[in-house]
Amino acid sequence: MFAVVRTGGKQYRVAPGDKIVVEKLAGEAGDSINLEDILLAGEGSELKSVAGLKVTAEILAQAKSDKVTVFKKRRRHNYRRKAGHRQQLTILRITAIGDQKAEKKAKPAVEKAPKAEAPPAAAAPAKEAKAPAKAAEKAPAKAEKPAANAPAKTEKPATKAAPAKAKSTKDAAPAKAASKTKTSKK
Repeated sequence: MFAVVRTGGKQYRVAPGDKIVVEKLAGEAGDSINLEDILLAGEGSELKSVAGLKVTAEILAQAKSDKVTVFKKRRRHNYRRKAGHRQQLTILRITAIGDQKAEKKAKPAVEKAPKAEAPPAAAAPAKEAKAPAKAAEKAPAKAEKPAANAPAKTEKPATKAAPAKAKSTKDAAPAKAASKTKTSKK
């Protein structure tokens, strides 16, 4: 079953077990309240009468929303106003709509396997054996990382020796100038 309720100037579609956040309502955490402004109710595609229908909710917490900054400015009039606002909120859990109550979710039972008991003396060497094994697993992984990151080097077949190139532009500039002066003199 569902219902559409109005509270705080807003409308909410609720069903038993739903959690909603509404504007502040009076009450403390754990209190039960009735939402009386019911606009619509139904089940599936069938609508039901809202006359005498009650939506019961439990207050989970009183909270505040995120801060909203309000900034006003008028150009060329040296007018600036800055203010902040945090809306007061109430978190509700819908417990019942009319006579239909929320179904409580049962936690599934987890079967635990019986543990094999070992004498304490035998357990200590097993722990020590695990520690070096873990360290050994980590060591090759660390050694492999730099090799994986390094570019693969492939050897080129030996051919004619390439002329030596200048390593920096400073060395290249005088060489170019010298070659220009030699060619211009001829």
